Amino acid sequence: MVPPPDPISSGSGLSTVTALVLAGGYSSRMGTDKALLQWQGKPLLQRVCEVAVQCSDRVAILTPWPERYQSALGESNGYDWLAETQPGAGPLVALAQGLEQVSTAWILLLACDMPRLRPDILHLWRQKLDSLPATTLALVPRQSEGWDPLCGFYRRSAQAALAAFIQAGGRSFQHWLAQTAAQAIDLAPTDPATSMLWNCNTPEDWVSQT
Repeated sequence: MVPPPDPISSGSGLSTVTALVLAGGYSSRMGTDKALLQWQGKPLLQRVCEVAVQCSDRVAILTPWPERYQSALGESNGYDWLAETQPGAGPLVALAQGLEQVSTAWILLLACDMPRLRPDILHLWRQKLDSLPATTLALVPRQSEGWDPLCGFYRRSAQAALAAFIQAGGRSFQHWLAQTAAQAIDLAPTDPATSMLWNCNTPEDWVSQT
């Protein structure tokens, strides 16, 4: 395991964003590493990172297996590699670890298995950050069935509230967002951003969409 790097800082201001790409899941339902599945000739992780570069100041990949993915993406990719110390603990714990290591005002949290991400939509969402009250800790898309937390913006100052929630035994993103100061981006089924949020979890999901 590589040691955690120094906190990342790319400037000050509410609009300063580090994209944090999560690549620490075990892909148990898929049966193979989702991050390395090929989408239009590229690993999913590479596809997500390339989109993230277009709508953030820096890109950081949080993973317990940096060597595995550095080999796939190329060591000269320019991304920051952050050590995930609790693999399998879930994305909420992963976000908490990312907030500890990133010092920009906001994090754009992205799952590595979302091949349809659109930089134009993410950039429009990012532009909303400057107009949010200082008390707002998250800007996250929401559909009728609930929040889509793995494609959302989280203020670094949410770290304390999130740590307290986790320490009390909380692990559900839905429950945490419901009780924190989160601003929803409500999406209708016909909204272009809705299809952008598709992710793959099983071989059936993958076959049906590729």
